[in-house]
Amino acid sequence: MNISTYLQDFVIREASAEDCGLILSFIKELAEYEKLSHEVVATAESLKETLFGNKAYAEMLIGEFGGAAVGYALFFHNFSTFTGRPGIYLEDIYVTPQMRGKGFGKYLLAYIAKLAVKRNCTRVEWSVLDWNEPAIQFYRSIGAIPMDGWTVQRLHEDALHEFASQFE
Repeated sequence: MNISTYLQDFVIREASAEDCGLILSFIKELAEYEKLSHEVVATAESLKETLFGNKAYAEMLIGEFGGAAVGYALFFHNFSTFTGRPGIYLEDIYVTPQMRGKGFGKYLLAYIAKLAVKRNCTRVEWSVLDWNEPAIQFYRSIGAIPMDGWTVQRLHEDALHEFASQFE
């Protein structure tokens, strides 16, 4: 399904299992930009299983300009106990460097906001690296606010397994 936008020749479409190689290449490009390439362990096969298998853990959109993929957005539902309603967490939004500044990322994010409203969600949230000033300025320009007082916490790798083993 292609979703038309007001930007000439730019469409958004839902990703499919056949896109896993493309998705992985975008993930690697994003990781390189974020100086986190060493953390990418995903494979096309693991993406196919987790995004398009029996239980899809996230949704993926591909942005195309003139028929060529230029970016993606990956998101999933979270839940606010305070509002009693779902939200959307945007894990990744990425546009290739040569295509930035043309509004493609903005339209991907606006479409996710539209989905959130349509799905009766109370919010769209995401994280941004504190050094990524261009992204932060863009997010402020669309009305996003920082969540001061909140710090992301993470259990992963050995710590995750070690802590999980404490539940007998």
